[in-house]
Amino acid sequence: MSLVRRSPRRGVAGGGAALAAVAVALMQLFFLVPPTSAQQSNGTSRVVPTEGYCSMYGICAHRSDGKVLNCWNATKAVKPDTLFSTRIQSLCPTITGDVCCTVDQFDTLHQQVQQAIPFLVGCPACLRNFLNLFCEMSCSPNQSLFINVTSVKQVNNTMTVNGIDYYVTSNYGEELYNSCKDVKFGTLNTRAMDFLGGGAKTYKEWLAFLGRQANLDQIGSPYLITFPSDIGGSSGVKPLNATIYSCGDPSLGCSCGDCPSSSVCTGSLLPLLNKETSCSIKMGSLKAKCLDFSLVVVYLVLLCIFLLWAFLYRTRERTGISSQAKPLKNAEDMFQPSNNGKVPDNSEQMSEASLFPVQSAHPSVIQTYMSTFFRKHGIFVTKHPLLVLSVSLLVPTLLCVGLIRFKVETRPEKLWVSSGSQAADEKQYFDSHLAPFYRIEQLVLATSAFGGSEAPAIVNDNNMKLLFQIQKKIDDLRTNYSGSTVSLADICLKPLGTDCATQSVLQYFQMDTKKYDDLSIDHAKFCFQHYTSEEKCLSTFQSPIDPSTILGGFLGNNFTEASAFVITYPVNNKVETTGQENGKAVAWERAYVNLVKEEILPMVLAHNLTLSFSSESSVQDELYRESTADAITVVISYIVMFAYISFTLGDRPSRLLSLFVSSKVLLGLSGVVLVMLSVLGSMGFFSAIGVKSTLIIMEVIPFLVLAVGVDNMCILVHAVKRQPDGLDLEERVSTALVEVGPSITLASLAEVLAFAVSAINPMPATRVFSMFAALAVLLDFLLQVSAFVALIVLDFKRAQDGRIDCVPCVRLKSSTIASDDRGHQGLSLLARYMKDVHGPILGYRAVKFIVIAVFVGFSFASIALSTRLQPGLEQQIVLPRDSYLQDYFDDLATYMKVGPPLYFVVKNFNYSSASEHTNQICSINQCNSNSLLNEIAKQSLSPETSYIAKPAASWLDDFLIWMSPEAFGCCRKFVDGRYCPPDDQPPCCQHVQDSGSCSASGACNNCTTCFLQSDLHNGRPSTTQFKEKLPWFLDALPSSDCSKGGKGAYSTSLDLSGYQSGIIQASAFRTYHTPLNKQSDYVKSMRAARDFSSKMSKDLQMQIFPYSVFYIFFEQYLGVWKMAIMNICVCLGTVFAVCFIVTSSLWASTIILIVLAMIVLDLMGVMAILGIQLNAIAVVNLVMSIGIAVEFCVHITHAFMIGIGNRESRARRALSTMGASVFSGITLTKLVGVIVLHFAKSEVFVVYYFQMYLALVLIGFLHGLIFLPVVLSLCGPPPKVAKPLEQSQPSASSE
Repeated sequence: MSLVRRSPRRGVAGGGAALAAVAVALMQLFFLVPPTSAQQSNGTSRVVPTEGYCSMYGICAHRSDGKVLNCWNATKAVKPDTLFSTRIQSLCPTITGDVCCTVDQFDTLHQQVQQAIPFLVGCPACLRNFLNLFCEMSCSPNQSLFINVTSVKQVNNTMTVNGIDYYVTSNYGEELYNSCKDVKFGTLNTRAMDFLGGGAKTYKEWLAFLGRQANLDQIGSPYLITFPSDIGGSSGVKPLNATIYSCGDPSLGCSCGDCPSSSVCTGSLLPLLNKETSCSIKMGSLKAKCLDFSLVVVYLVLLCIFLLWAFLYRTRERTGISSQAKPLKNAEDMFQPSNNGKVPDNSEQMSEASLFPVQSAHPSVIQTYMSTFFRKHGIFVTKHPLLVLSVSLLVPTLLCVGLIRFKVETRPEKLWVSSGSQAADEKQYFDSHLAPFYRIEQLVLATSAFGGSEAPAIVNDNNMKLLFQIQKKIDDLRTNYSGSTVSLADICLKPLGTDCATQSVLQYFQMDTKKYDDLSIDHAKFCFQHYTSEEKCLSTFQSPIDPSTILGGFLGNNFTEASAFVITYPVNNKVETTGQENGKAVAWERAYVNLVKEEILPMVLAHNLTLSFSSESSVQDELYRESTADAITVVISYIVMFAYISFTLGDRPSRLLSLFVSSKVLLGLSGVVLVMLSVLGSMGFFSAIGVKSTLIIMEVIPFLVLAVGVDNMCILVHAVKRQPDGLDLEERVSTALVEVGPSITLASLAEVLAFAVSAINPMPATRVFSMFAALAVLLDFLLQVSAFVALIVLDFKRAQDGRIDCVPCVRLKSSTIASDDRGHQGLSLLARYMKDVHGPILGYRAVKFIVIAVFVGFSFASIALSTRLQPGLEQQIVLPRDSYLQDYFDDLATYMKVGPPLYFVVKNFNYSSASEHTNQICSINQCNSNSLLNEIAKQSLSPETSYIAKPAASWLDDFLIWMSPEAFGCCRKFVDGRYCPPDDQPPCCQHVQDSGSCSASGACNNCTTCFLQSDLHNGRPSTTQFKEKLPWFLDALPSSDCSKGGKGAYSTSLDLSGYQSGIIQASAFRTYHTPLNKQSDYVKSMRAARDFSSKMSKDLQMQIFPYSVFYIFFEQYLGVWKMAIMNICVCLGTVFAVCFIVTSSLWASTIILIVLAMIVLDLMGVMAILGIQLNAIAVVNLVMSIGIAVEFCVHITHAFMIGIGNRESRARRALSTMGASVFSGITLTKLVGVIVLHFAKSEVFVVYYFQMYLALVLIGFLHGLIFLPVVLSLCGPPPKVAKPLEQSQPSASSE
């Protein structure tokens, strides 16, 4: 069963802290927000564009925080000294000769671009183009040709720049954007453009984002920068059209993940996963699947063959050919219809044409031995009923002692996951080497639509204040666990070790009501669009909050139109060994659910909003509640069946007083007790050996065993009652056992072996069910032929003595009973119906043709329908109808815009210099074009088939960039070799209280980069360098000066145990599935991820597997068809083998096999029509259906084989004897019991027990009592007579 929720991002913290001044700081590479005392000029005079002249030069003023403002200065470009020129060349290689920047300006440029480098260094072409854009604007000697100062401000009597036009050609802007648009920012599974360009989709949007003017006290450019491409009337202007490097340039090669359009990427060895295609045939406006068309053709051909045979036989009959069969009259008479085509009333004189005339055959040796055994057994039981009853009850009673160790397994992973399953092994590997996926607690608040209109937006002041009230209640929630107080802060996930990683719109205000009062709702709307670039939008755990993870019910990026808030509380999870590791979390979760129900829900409803919610333990708690919710319904179902059993076993006397004697209430009750005793004995035996029971066993096996047991009870009682009254009780019982004992044994043995063989199934739920069912049916059979026969003897003796049923100590007058008995011997009403109505109707030739055509046709249709069965088990079905999770899962499907996290785990990553693993995995420059991360990025471009939504977050990429000398603000060291953090982190700077700023302390002035470019080999670290710096990286906090720190973002992404050997045992690369709304989406996404990993593992010669939290529950559906077919085939094969061995009739065994297969096929067809999904519960029901279907078929077939006369008469007799027992014992009994299940509270009972059981009973009845008799009357096997035919007769047909 599968029960899964989509989760928010795991490990998102860390990268966001770098956004304090990263993206927008790039818009102010040399400027900062002007002081509030500046006075703005009304305009500026136009500087004449001239080569060698500047538009801006020098630093004219400083802000109060020490940051500089540039001068409006149309001076001639200045020649730098040699040292300055060298420094400029190191950052801006296109700037040569004179420059339009001072040393201070260049230092400011150099300091601020270091914030952009970690974002772009993985794609050198993009980085070079991006730096050139600002290098040209800052230091180009021809600055005045493409930059015009349009506005100035006076600061301290100095004119500072307030606005410029930066002219670039459209081709330059387009190529600049194209070189950077696909560059990844792996830490947050997104593109760098989301941070550096506000998610721009065109170059104009990007340049507009870079040039926007920030308000006071906000990060951004202190002046407006416009990027016109049309020079208009600006005489002398030459828009910048410098060289742009393509991201596919081999000399500055970007990876395929950063540049999918690169020529080296188009030849990737791994193609995109293709959609599944099916063969179809189109005829005019009609379109049909090839399978459907083929089945129709085959069916029509078979129908024509059947019609042709009927016509030829009719013609042969008219010409008198049938007279040749007269010598066989005593054994197998040919059909001679009357002139009106009706079947004669006298069944003894009827005959029916056979498809193959055959002789009578001898009974098998096994049947002979069984007949002998049952005759002796019947005599013994009749003589010693109490002894037999006592001994037979002893064994199951002793087995019931094992129930003291009875336990029920409710953990889904122990029920639906095979012990050797791939998903279970992968989950265990992931949990033990990395970390268990965190627990999820969620709230979904939504507005309601009225009158068919769209739901109104939820983002307003009242709802935000309500959200703060809810948050306060959750923060204040306390519960006790083992004497200690537990709050959310004690158990929540804290990526950076301080604040909970709560995913909420309130994070835009750092969960602070005071900040909300100061900033208002408009700040949240501002953050929806700028969450990646504004420091004030960062969460308390220093990560940007993607609005698509906290809002729902919006289209595109219209976040302000959202109609739902999604609040997620990630909670730490631990590997379960004793079951108590997560005790604190579970205790808090249950208190949280109670809080929401009792306090938060009324608050939300009072605001005309809806609320759904869930905790990690909710599903298991609700499943436990569901297991007890329908106990009363099941008990009522069994009581109704018991009442009917008691009614049907008794006689129908003419006198009321005789009813008290002839009724079989006590016998029926005793029979039901035997059935329950067999079930309890089976459960006791397996409990004693340590096998846990399941809810399926307690819900299904009593139904199964009761079906088999009641059928046997009816057959036995009716067989005894059919014996002549002149026989004594001993003879009647023994003769009845000889008549029906072999068929009961055959059916029970077939069922027991079928279930026993099905126990090879690896899935625990179906394996345990098969084991319990096999033993229960075996015990039930043994009790039926021993204890129940003894009970029949005692009951008949009671009736003969005139004692009242249920009160045998009271006796009626013998004269009353005797007179009633003399008047009411003969066939029961049901038996007379079968003989006088049902049988004759089936004897009509037209009826037989219709029956064959309809049943075979529906079987063919069921084959086509069964291919449409969808694997899965909807979460809503397995939960009680009144569960609060019903609304939660509905809201998830409606509002969630993010799919479950997906991890690609690499085993035994060899990072040594001699290995190629690094380049086979990474996705920055110099990585292989078909590397793992490049291929993941490629698959994300086709999410409809790959189900991968985004490129993967790569600790390896970020580590290599962090170590790179180009990212000079990241990997640094003190002179003594210790790690030196970025300049904006302590001890390099001191935080100023109340301002949040950080002032330089001078402690890190002597820090240098960890490596020079010459220290690396082709940009890659040596084994020793990798080994030494990896712990530094994982402990490095991300910040504005270096966004690539690994702490928080990658703390659980790799296993460092034993990594000093050069091997990292496990490393994970996180991405996300697309939103998965249907069970089929989960199954297809898992299959796609596994196919991708398998191909990558084979291509790269590495061990790679995908992992997502729901895989362990959905793996069963990848092979559910194989499992279902295997179980069905094994059961059918076992039944066929048993029937053949016992009956020695290949003919009869084949007919039984075909009818059983048709019943199963038709049941699967009904499942498809009703939309019932294929899963373990359905497979259990299909296996069980074979067991019950055996009861419909074997008894009828056996009665037909031991009958005397032609096929038609034997079919009639089988119907009038066994047909009546089967109809009353299974069909009617189960109908009255199944109907009660319709009123169950759990949808799973209604779908998988009421609907499937009802379909099974009806389909079994139709096939066993309509289709099978028709088939037997046409081509049934020969009778099994006691004496061989004379040698002079022709030999019987081979069977």
